[in-house]
Amino acid sequence: MRDDTPATPASLRRLPSRMLAGVAMHTDRLVTEGLARADARKWHYAALVALHEAGPASQAELSKRTGIYRSDLVTVINELAERGFVERAPDPADRRRNVITLTPEGLGQVRRLQELIAELQDEVLAPLSRPEREQFSGFLARLLEHHAGRGSSPEQG
Repeated sequence: MRDDTPATPASLRRLPSRMLAGVAMHTDRLVTEGLARADARKWHYAALVALHEAGPASQAELSKRTGIYRSDLVTVINELAERGFVERAPDPADRRRNVITLTPEGLGQVRRLQELIAELQDEVLAPLSRPEREQFSGFLARLLEHHAGRGSSPEQG
């Protein structure tokens, strides 16, 4: 979607769905570019945070935690392992599967990315006061919960 201009009819500019789509597009670009400057991607962040917050996991469990498709997650884990952020080891309970564990280097990366993500969130929400940000986030959470209950599953990021 192109940015709305004064030539865009007011009835289009005022549509909540159109405004949400525009904000989502700008936000996605901002976060993607910000993470790229740190040599990371949204899926890297999602996997690292999931391991940090909930501990080691099989690839299947990590896929559930993050919403990343298993086939895509293999690539993400390979990239993170190459950088020394995660380790892959056979599960002692079931040698057919691997357990993914966050390394000390991975913990450092999680912390760096969390700081970056916080800065990017501040940039996205810059026009809003702290109370407005909390209210806005609450509204978004309610909308997402309502629509996720209908079977849609948003990509994690």
